[in-house]
Amino acid sequence: MKEKITDWRKDYAENFCNDKHHLELLENGPHSLSQAWLLGALHNKWKKIRGIKEPPVGKGYQTSLKEWFRRVDKT
Repeated sequence: MKEKITDWRKDYAENFCNDKHHLELLENGPHSLSQAWLLGALHNKWKKIRGIKEPPVGKGYQTSLKEWFRRVDKT
């Protein structure tokens, strides 16, 4: 079983990051909107590296228009 990693910033900084600006951002957090976007991109990259896939959000998640029509016709 894989170990659950709770602090993704620390894990990313120690194992995958070699850019000093990214390291500073990971340690200190964002100070602007563009830095927040970059931090979000780094988090997505970390999830991709670690193989973490999140399920779709929402109860009424639909995969196609055809499925939506079937659901509407039932009501």
